[in-house]
Amino acid sequence: MTVKEICVRMTRAAAKRKAMATEEERVNKKRVVLGELPNVSNVAVSANPNQKIEISKPRKSHGAPAKQTKIAPVALATVESVSDIDARSDDPKMCGPFVTDIYEYLRELEVKPKLRPLPDYIEKVQKDVTPSMRGVLVDWLVEVAEEYNLVPETFYLTVSYIDRFMSLKTVNKQKLQLVGVSAMLIASKYEEISPPKVEDFCYITENTYTKQDVVKMEADILLALQFELGRPTINSFIRRFTRVAQEDFKVPHLQLEPLSCYLSELSILDYKTVKFVPSLLAASAVFLARFIIRPKQHPWNQVLEEYTKYKAADLQVCVGIMHDLYLSRRGANLQAVRDKYKDPKFQCVATMPVSPEVPVTLWEDVTI
Repeated sequence: MTVKEICVRMTRAAAKRKAMATEEERVNKKRVVLGELPNVSNVAVSANPNQKIEISKPRKSHGAPAKQTKIAPVALATVESVSDIDARSDDPKMCGPFVTDIYEYLRELEVKPKLRPLPDYIEKVQKDVTPSMRGVLVDWLVEVAEEYNLVPETFYLTVSYIDRFMSLKTVNKQKLQLVGVSAMLIASKYEEISPPKVEDFCYITENTYTKQDVVKMEADILLALQFELGRPTINSFIRRFTRVAQEDFKVPHLQLEPLSCYLSELSILDYKTVKFVPSLLAASAVFLARFIIRPKQHPWNQVLEEYTKYKAADLQVCVGIMHDLYLSRRGANLQAVRDKYKDPKFQCVATMPVSPEVPVTLWEDVTI
């Protein structure tokens, strides 16, 4: 037998073993069942069906509290300029020589109307879908993404496609889960090296929808979005922002990046954050993560302000929503993201303590 024949046989055998393993994996794949979509307008819903549902109270105005401790900005003598930080990076993924131009382009792209959902599409376009239903769907998609080991960018794009599609088309609540899995199928094809198959997305819904249903909805979403699938997400900014946020730490803090990612994923559960652009959500996540890690140190500084293009005051509303989500004042019944980030591989950041109030002094202009 020649060497060529041996190689051909080995290749065929390997392909057969891989096919058998893939089939066995699919058969044993755990179904992630979407719970019943609650038909209430507020995201904060009781997880216990026998418990009386309480609508969360509006967030109290910071106003003038009885006593506030002034948090002084930290001195940043050792922190370099943005251009210096970019120039000395040896990470090829950061694209040091071109990174400034890249992020200027991303900032221009993220505000283009055709790539943005309507900030009030549920009130203006939808008749049968509520903010709570959207929250339950997005929370379930976190589990689906974990089940199929999808990269974070796939998840963020999925939610973006859902919001943009529902800004254009009215969706019946019975079809909301179908919109979700079809959007994730599109995002997987766009982002993943080996995306799940259509059958996998049917299976994950316990075959509530057929392959034809998913394929038709996929086509409807693509046509509605006019095949405009690429856009910046929170994930496009979070890595760069967390990198510069480490600059004034004597030792890199291992929890900063996973905590910022946790806050980012928490934020997109809430319909109220649809109005914010991805860069602002990423900056808000880094701001709150630094406050949680070092509550006695001002979480913002001039370098972060220059890097993100946001002042602390610009982040106040978004940080307030994230803070409420972190404390389960909002979306308390949405547990998939919280359970995900309790895992040691994410440094158990979902269990970190935080002050129940964010001092109003943090929103003042940073002066060094």
